[in-house]
Amino acid sequence: MTLSEMRQLLDREGIRLTRSLGQNFLHDGNQLTRIVVAAQLEPGDQVLEIGPGLGALTDYLVRRPLKVLAIEVDRRLFEVLRQRLGGCPNLTLVLADALEYLRTEPRDWRPWKLVSNLPYSVASPILVELALNPRGPRLMTVTLQWEVAQRLLARPGSPDYGVLTLLIQLDYEAQDWFKIPAACFFPVPEVDSACITLVRRSTPLLEECYRQAFVRLVKQGFSQRRKMLRKLLKAIRPEDEVDAALAALGLLPTVRGEELSLEQWVGLTRLLGVAHV
Repeated sequence: MTLSEMRQLLDREGIRLTRSLGQNFLHDGNQLTRIVVAAQLEPGDQVLEIGPGLGALTDYLVRRPLKVLAIEVDRRLFEVLRQRLGGCPNLTLVLADALEYLRTEPRDWRPWKLVSNLPYSVASPILVELALNPRGPRLMTVTLQWEVAQRLLARPGSPDYGVLTLLIQLDYEAQDWFKIPAACFFPVPEVDSACITLVRRSTPLLEECYRQAFVRLVKQGFSQRRKMLRKLLKAIRPEDEVDAALAALGLLPTVRGEELSLEQWVGLTRLLGVAHV
């Protein structure tokens, strides 16, 4: 779908896009092709698309021998999608809030791939919801704001390293990424975007019974970035246990959360976390 076709369709349907829903649609054919290639799609793959919008990426997906489930929250766009692509036998369209759908749909996503131009407004919560799900997708190829992509790729000590980094990297590794200029979208956003491919780790770094503890410790450890980690963690764990855990990992009492690697956060969780069966 070209930019002119996108404009004409919106004008014909009398649709004005909603900024609060993060409705910036990718129309550049070269970038759409790169996304499909990055997703490493194979015949028979099951693909989840969140926020299809007018269906520019959906067009590329349904042409292939795939099973596509597309979730759209905007009823106006859902009707457009149904008119344009509703006849495709390999496409299932769902009108729903994607985040609510993921939280309430008891589906095993492990055989699936997420391939989406995620709406800016919900990109991070959706990624966290899927990443922390023990039955999350085996691969996620997503387009999101450049600053969010930087947080997903961040390393310890960098300004972008934080809660989102750790919650995603616990189960997913970044395999590849590329930048997408703002001019490739309509309406043109104020920031550039990036497409990043995240692959689920074949061997989990942390046992399932410690996941809740990991999330709690990480969020507490980054609740005030300038504070020492031991001062933050003693609000939720006994001070002597916090000091002993840091010492066992060879960490100084003055260490801050942003200085710990993912592996050290995992180790800290095993020492301080309460396991849930």
